[in-house]
Amino acid sequence: MIDVREAVLPDLPALVGLRTEMFAAMGVPETDPGWRGHAERWFTARIQNPGHCLYVVDADGRVASCALGSLSESQPTPARPFGQDLYISNVVTLPEFRGRGYAAAIFEAVLQWGRRQPGPVRARLFATADGRGMYERAGFVPNTWPVMGVDLTGGPTAEGG
Repeated sequence: MIDVREAVLPDLPALVGLRTEMFAAMGVPETDPGWRGHAERWFTARIQNPGHCLYVVDADGRVASCALGSLSESQPTPARPFGQDLYISNVVTLPEFRGRGYAAAIFEAVLQWGRRQPGPVRARLFATADGRGMYERAGFVPNTWPVMGVDLTGGPTAEGG
């Protein structure tokens, strides 16, 4: 039995560490170490915000895995006139704890949280090659329209996560 719990403020250093691990695994270079302080402030603002859920799994006395869900109002479309979008991110497990089902358990907790929200909820995420199979088993399919982006401040555009 995997014990999934909501993250709390004392988990902030571990959450930033897991996010750092996620970017390292994706090959995203750390060009500005100051980003970690920004990440901690970002998590602090969302950890108890009702529009976000943040789940963790503990192992060997520390946070070993996490996942985040963030709600936003959907824009009306001909096929979906109202509802919410659940953006799932930061699904990561420390390397020494991978293969134990932690990511699947916290990912499912985020999906269940989304299912409890009012109105129709559509879940979205960016998948890495390592996570793609887990997401496909949950019913996720590639988007017809690929994500495109540009940093309007002139910074690099490859950011991941």
